[in-house]
Amino acid sequence: MKGTVKIKLHDPGFKSGFVTIVGRTNVGKSTLLNNMLGQKLTIMSDKPQTTRHKIQCVLTGADYQAVFIDTPGIHKPKHKLGEHMVGTALNALREVDVVLLLVEAAMPGPGDHYMLEQLKKVTGPVLLAINKIDLIKPDELMPIIAAFQKTGNFADIVPVSALTGENVQHLRQVIINYLPEGPQYYPDDMVVDRPERFIMAELIREKVLHLTSQEVPHSVAVVVDEVEQRSQELVAVRAVIYTERESQKGILIGKGGRMLKEVGKQARQELEALLGSRIFLELWVKVKKDWRNRDIDMRNFGLLEE
Repeated sequence: MKGTVKIKLHDPGFKSGFVTIVGRTNVGKSTLLNNMLGQKLTIMSDKPQTTRHKIQCVLTGADYQAVFIDTPGIHKPKHKLGEHMVGTALNALREVDVVLLLVEAAMPGPGDHYMLEQLKKVTGPVLLAINKIDLIKPDELMPIIAAFQKTGNFADIVPVSALTGENVQHLRQVIINYLPEGPQYYPDDMVVDRPERFIMAELIREKVLHLTSQEVPHSVAVVVDEVEQRSQELVAVRAVIYTERESQKGILIGKGGRMLKEVGKQARQELEALLGSRIFLELWVKVKKDWRNRDIDMRNFGLLEE
């Protein structure tokens, strides 16, 4: 991983490293990462298995650089895409400087025990963040911390609320404290290792996740086909939303095109904030049957590495 990027020689005392964030689906990894970075770079949804990619987000300070790796949630896969997502998450435990396990504020369950077993293979420091403390009473927290402490896996345990931001800045400092001395891997102004079109597609997919029923979201892929700077103030974006069945296409378009219009409206607002320009957004919906089980389709959608 580290050999694939250009690095600058570092000053004595400068800390840097790669931090993998892992956890079960829907525990709030992307919300936490966006909060720590102070801006939205990964999509958020209350539906599980939202993140499909390993995304590297960069946080640079005067004397440190932390490269956060947001991974897909660990879950039991039901198709080839799911197998790829879980494999990506588990592979991200290797060759990093710090591993951050994110769990919900509840007593450890079967999914947590599976993750704890995987973490026994990690040689570097493993931190635990207990998320969603805003949903429990204060006296419920200590027994949860004690239950996880018994595993002996963790160098540090920090309770947080990714949603409200409670204790998130403290967690960020704890992570930085565990980084080794090292070089600066990325330029000061770099915040994400994915191209602009990828971020655009993810923001559009997020709106689909928010607005459509349980039948549709995970069969959806978004591809940005064209980005054209039409003037200094206006950018035209053309994107295709792919789904697996004609019935899902009907849901995405909605009666009189209302659903697609709402997806476009909400996505356009976020794209304008991202690019700082007015956006003309054109959305199309197409059917690609059973694409989640075909490598060629997943590769064309950017979900598999070449």
